[in-house]
Amino acid sequence: MADGRFTVTNVHDLRPLVAHVLYRFDVGGLENGVVNLINHMPSDTYRHVVIALTEITDFRRRIGRDDVQFFALKKAPGHSIWIYPQLFRLFRELRPEIVHSRNLAALEVAVPAWAAGVPVRIHGEHGRDVGDLDGSNRKYQWLRRCYRPFVTHYIALSRDLEQYLTSRVGMPPARVTQIYNGVDTRRFYPAETRQPIAGCPFSDPMGCLIGTVGRMQAVKNQTALAEAFIRVLKAFPQLESRLRLVMIGNGPLRAQAQALLEQAGVAELAWLPGERDDVPEILRGLDGFVLPSLAEGVSNTILEAMASGLPVIATNVGGNGELVESGRTGELVEPADVDAMAQKIAAYAIDPQRAKAAGSAGRAVVERRFSIEAMTQGYQDVYDRLLKSRSRMPGRNAWVHP
Repeated sequence: MADGRFTVTNVHDLRPLVAHVLYRFDVGGLENGVVNLINHMPSDTYRHVVIALTEITDFRRRIGRDDVQFFALKKAPGHSIWIYPQLFRLFRELRPEIVHSRNLAALEVAVPAWAAGVPVRIHGEHGRDVGDLDGSNRKYQWLRRCYRPFVTHYIALSRDLEQYLTSRVGMPPARVTQIYNGVDTRRFYPAETRQPIAGCPFSDPMGCLIGTVGRMQAVKNQTALAEAFIRVLKAFPQLESRLRLVMIGNGPLRAQAQALLEQAGVAELAWLPGERDDVPEILRGLDGFVLPSLAEGVSNTILEAMASGLPVIATNVGGNGELVESGRTGELVEPADVDAMAQKIAAYAIDPQRAKAAGSAGRAVVERRFSIEAMTQGYQDVYDRLLKSRSRMPGRNAWVHP
């Protein structure tokens, strides 16, 4: 887009168009789910555009199809009604059959989509942020109720989020579909032996590398993992020669975690390289994965770690308990319980065979329940069903292509 004008292509393509709307298109679990959906949905079924209310970064290169357009609207923070005319014009020019928004920050696009005559308006709930860790924020519930008349259907990534929509927000169950994230098991797979990580200073094959991957923001709470690592070394000094910490990602908590490690005198036993684009290889270089989040929807990184054959220690928030079978594929601890996290890390470091067995069980669960094919088919079924039902309603026909 340049000077407020849009360049729209493929207007004569008869495949229904899905407009995926996000607040920002950058590295993250939500965004990765959109990438996986677009890359794996059969190209002869739907075509796609990605609309970011703010920015689109180089993350767009993760989409492998060459028929996907991208639009960044440069929206200012907060609810900005001034963006409605811009979205209205874009939807009128693109003529999508479906607008699919994600999370509360993008929910407002349902209004201009409705005004522009988009036949199907889907909203996805992918997780919670630091302002609503347990879903009790009444303002956020009220906002979702306000936009309800403009949304055709909702998709919840976990049973926890499905219950939130139906019980706390009051959505009719018939208007909510629960679909788990899927993971690409061909891209994320176990290594027979732990693989060296490019640039990582820890290469001892007898060592134990625990790690995490994700944006280092308050809701992800990576400082709790740094504190747990410090406590493990104090409580189990015999592990100091073997146990190492790897924390991948950028954000404000990176400096805080580094400072905690330095103050404890163990910074040389941890590696915090920032953002990386070789996550599958990094996971194959770990012995265990830890997710210390304060809130989650359905974590892509947990699924990727499980697919990579890693035991997972995660906080019991959001959909984490729907992914990790405590005592079998990993362990669950209460959020911010640093001592419990430290104990679980130590247990796996002391008993590598137990850790390996949990990782193998996790891989089997992913193959059985969380395949990317099942996720893609779930979304396609919803798209197909809603378009079919809308086309039968007077005045609700899909766009007629010239």
